[in-house]
Amino acid sequence: MTDRPRKRAALEPAAALFDRETEAAPPSRRPLSISGGTALVVARAAGTALWSAALLREWGPIRGELDLDPGESGVVLGVLLGFQGFWMLLLLALAWLVWRGGNGARLLVLFGATASITASAVAYFAAGEEITVRTTLLTLALDILILLALSSRDARAWTRRRRD
Repeated sequence: MTDRPRKRAALEPAAALFDRETEAAPPSRRPLSISGGTALVVARAAGTALWSAALLREWGPIRGELDLDPGESGVVLGVLLGFQGFWMLLLLALAWLVWRGGNGARLLVLFGATASITASAVAYFAAGEEITVRTTLLTLALDILILLALSSRDARAWTRRRRD
């Protein structure tokens, strides 16, 4: 027999999620779900860089559709790329903090992935935006995998452990 905790029942009461007395003992070593989740967050940051490169490549036709003059075009492109750069650095910083065992960083990553998935769903259902490999499929898949990895019981227990 192993010392691993049993899997949660599908019909477990929600109050059991908040009961620290029944929480499993945190693993002594970094769980695979934390390592995998961190790698997925880094991959998500790389996806942001790829999206920015695709934006640069397609900026000419986009600028034409938006009917921007060259001055406005430079400002809009700078703002978009600046935001993407900030987002990429934030993801990398959060990945580092999750790797080190930060529960707050783990929760922020989970919240961000949830918000991204929700925004993609709203854009798909309300605005008819397509989900393709060239648009949002890669980032959407990474966000779902991040949710699965970082919401595991081992990841939760390991990041919530008391530091002495």
